[in-house]
Amino acid sequence: MDLDSASNSIKEFDIKKHCHVNTNEDGDRFVGIKADSDNAMVYFPIGYELPKTDAEIRTDIKHLIQVLSEFTTKDDRLLAINKFTAPQLVGFPINAYKNVIEYYFSIGGAYYVEKEQVYTTASTGKQDWARTARKQMPLVQSRNGVSSFVFTQFEVRSSTPNDTKEITQINRFCVYEAFKRLGWLYVPYMPEESGSHPDIKTSIRIVQNKLATTNDDRKKSLFRSMNDMLEYMDEKTSDKQFYFGTDDFDHVWEKLIDRAFGEKDKNKYFPRSRWLLDYGKYKEKRPLIPDTIMIYNDKYYVLDAKYYKYGLTGIPDHLPNGSSINKQITYGEYLEKNKNVDAKSLFNAFIMPYNMAKNYFSLTSFVGNIGEAIGDWRRNKKYYERIQGIVIDTRYLMYHYSGKPIKEKAALAESIESVLSRKEIKFTKESSLSKIVSYARKPTDSMVAEDRGTYEILLQNLCL
Repeated sequence: MDLDSASNSIKEFDIKKHCHVNTNEDGDRFVGIKADSDNAMVYFPIGYELPKTDAEIRTDIKHLIQVLSEFTTKDDRLLAINKFTAPQLVGFPINAYKNVIEYYFSIGGAYYVEKEQVYTTASTGKQDWARTARKQMPLVQSRNGVSSFVFTQFEVRSSTPNDTKEITQINRFCVYEAFKRLGWLYVPYMPEESGSHPDIKTSIRIVQNKLATTNDDRKKSLFRSMNDMLEYMDEKTSDKQFYFGTDDFDHVWEKLIDRAFGEKDKNKYFPRSRWLLDYGKYKEKRPLIPDTIMIYNDKYYVLDAKYYKYGLTGIPDHLPNGSSINKQITYGEYLEKNKNVDAKSLFNAFIMPYNMAKNYFSLTSFVGNIGEAIGDWRRNKKYYERIQGIVIDTRYLMYHYSGKPIKEKAALAESIESVLSRKEIKFTKESSLSKIVSYARKPTDSMVAEDRGTYEILLQNLCL
């Protein structure tokens, strides 16, 4: 049975009930999969809108696995099970299990079987001339003084599947084990038990030999995945529960933003500092590193990816704090004064997740502007001193982070450049910069996060 027919014929497993979009509260930060032989749960990041159909959700789960595989390291995959235990390393080779299942479906719900060459004597078929010359007696035919040989029977070559080989037994075992862990992601049923097979260490040796001797890319991928599975089973305990994911999706969010919008060579934009000591050698300190530098239409955008929950809650306390605001201004000032970037072409923004299908801001696009942050120690005359608050739809970003997304860059740039339509921020006098007198700008539905009064309170809070 292939994947589509199996998925359509059995509907007992409601996959949506096994999905959860986290809130980023304490105890609800994990993004990934937690499962055992009896139950499985998939945890999506904040701002994620689950699709409606079963098939789309399964596709999204597989895409989540892809994103986590690409943007997390072993250090990221550390789970603090509770505050009294040491972090747990999540080394589960989920892609190996996934590949074994998908190969099984790709050949019609069957196991890997090698074919053996069989030779028979026949008058037709795929002749093996070397064997024929050795095993068959030709007739000698003479014509015009020239002799020739004529074969009436040939050694004919054919292929016969041999499902008794050890590699097939090992594949059956791997398929069954993969279904025990991840089968629910594809179809709600289990294949038959694997039966006899070599022990784990012997299986590893056999699979590694197959991997070393094949030139077929599909087979190499299968054998590599089987090997990863077997090595995992050899090293780990028999604990039925497994995890794949991270408690620190913040790092994934930063990498997604950087991949989608950033310049590869951002090292040259890092402000550096050092100690010049009276005793001993000078000590260079770790540079301030902006998350992302985007260059579009000869304009510079300093982006700070913040995996904060403001886009979910609309609560001002869930916005970046004063230290983050001041750091962004420092980045902008460094680019202007040390890299000669024109202040009129230099912008600043925080990038936060949100759900464009359900949000407090009446935004309907994958990207939107919800306000700006300022420092009360600045005159706020330059665009980079006014840091734009940008929200991006989580699901949209996870599907559009690669492939040079020019359309997305253009939309993000336009949203950040909303600062151009905002009126000047006016203060009472230089000796009392912290007191905001007025904040006026053109009203646009796509920019309004809250009512006017609430927004001015927000700005005052940001300046404290």
